[in-house]
Amino acid sequence: MTKRKIALVTGGSRGLGRDMAINIAKKGLDVVFTYHSNKGAADEVLDEIEKTGSSVHALQLDTSDTKGFDQFYKELSSALKSKFDSNHFDYLVNNAGTGLYGTVEETTEDQFDDMLNIHFKGVYFLTQKALPLLNDGGGIVNISSGLARFSFPGFSAYASMKGAIEVYTRYLAKELGSRQIKANVVAPGAVATDFAGGANRDGERKSAIANVTALGRVGEAEDIGSIVAFLCSHDAHWITAQRIEASGGTLI
Repeated sequence: MTKRKIALVTGGSRGLGRDMAINIAKKGLDVVFTYHSNKGAADEVLDEIEKTGSSVHALQLDTSDTKGFDQFYKELSSALKSKFDSNHFDYLVNNAGTGLYGTVEETTEDQFDDMLNIHFKGVYFLTQKALPLLNDGGGIVNISSGLARFSFPGFSAYASMKGAIEVYTRYLAKELGSRQIKANVVAPGAVATDFAGGANRDGERKSAIANVTALGRVGEAEDIGSIVAFLCSHDAHWITAQRIEASGGTLI
């Protein structure tokens, strides 16, 4: 019997990550996802994924704290063996993140460092430490942002980190190609979640963005998860080093 593939999704308890984890499970993969602190939300996702028939496990992780990564991978290795009868996994989805709104003049060095640690340094080294556990032929999906292509005032620090992630992804694709590991970027546009205080869901920004979007609205979490799930499937086996923007055609 063919062994089921396993995906690791960071930040899988809420928002986009929640929808990614559930959609990946619906594709027939088993799922490990991380959460930062909201165990109640994580438990809800566990229940949803179990309903799909996939096996699932949740682990706590602060993706901004690189010093905790070795312990995390010890816990992951133990969970892979006990829960999934495996020593490896197949797909890594680097989704966890937070938002920051602040102009260039307003952004503090501490805020900049937070964005760096969460969105670039954490992703870089979490991925590096994942490589011994990642099966050949698997894949990496990094989450960027439409803001790495178009510009709205107030997002310079956040968007700069996402631009770095896009360059990093191309290097991953080049360097891991000999192992047949694919690396791609999904870049959501504005999505109506509680990210960045829910500004795209509740504020004036929602209608402003809808007015410059070809499909006439801001995105929803369910617009993104299925794209990530596709990249975690054999259907996407010939796609690597690509940036897929899922913005509904914002500012085209």
